[in-house]
Amino acid sequence: MDMETADTGAHAKFVLNGPEGDFDPRITAHRGDLADIALAGKMFAPHYAAPMPMRCSAPKAMLRKQPGKDHEAVSELLHGEDFHVLDIAGDWAWGYCGNDGYVGYLPVHALQHQKKTPEPTHLICARAALIFIEPDYKSGVMKRLPMGARIACGEASECGNYLKSGKGFVHVRHVQAIGTKVVFDGSNGTAALAEQLIGAPYLWGGRSGDGLDCSGLIQMILMLTGIKAPRDSDQQLAALGEKIAEDAELRRGDLVFFPNHVGLMVDKDRIIHATSHAMQVVIEPLADLAARFAKMSDTPVLACKRLS
Repeated sequence: MDMETADTGAHAKFVLNGPEGDFDPRITAHRGDLADIALAGKMFAPHYAAPMPMRCSAPKAMLRKQPGKDHEAVSELLHGEDFHVLDIAGDWAWGYCGNDGYVGYLPVHALQHQKKTPEPTHLICARAALIFIEPDYKSGVMKRLPMGARIACGEASECGNYLKSGKGFVHVRHVQAIGTKVVFDGSNGTAALAEQLIGAPYLWGGRSGDGLDCSGLIQMILMLTGIKAPRDSDQQLAALGEKIAEDAELRRGDLVFFPNHVGLMVDKDRIIHATSHAMQVVIEPLADLAARFAKMSDTPVLACKRLS
């Protein structure tokens, strides 16, 4: 499939407005031969492409550094999320995620053009949701969607317990309208949402209820409580919350940042996080986690932050 491109020759001419500045390659759609047309005049590339608006039609799809299933995963696109395609070669599309701007490669078969898919109206807020053939939990199951996935829902069923979604039905307790906030524990609900995921497998690059890494867990539960967060822990450290004084007592819902790691306090002493140490989402004493990082870093705890 050909993408709409603009080259730097006779068809169009872009002039850099001064030297190229520092940029984060994780969220800058620029590679050796091609760049997002939005970068024209800011970064040089032999060719620029206007993004094609696509949407994830699979339950989820891993975003990779290079095309091919054997290459490292860097993030994950969930059902109903947008992806802006800049190039397609064979079975792989290169572009960036609409949610957080993360750049990488996705399987083409996991995507559909936005014009061919309905605009999502709801988020899966349970660890997973089943799409039933009929508005009845005894009916057949069409598919399973993980926490964080987006779906388009229509009218409620006669019993009022299900919403119509495509050719199937989802239970109302498993979804929330996009733009609403979950409130479980009298605050923003982040800790309660995270606790639903205890035991979920650790997955490098994952950010769904089926498997996630440390920053994927934080990004997803914040999204469900109406807070937009970047993808990686260093980006989250820079973007989120206010720093807590060292002598202040930690509270439920506070974020604690370590070198290349992040977790969420469930009370003043314990933290919940997705960790490769246990290979799952666990709750453990903050002191134990800090002690492990102290063996690897002179600054085991980088910062403690409060969202509100």
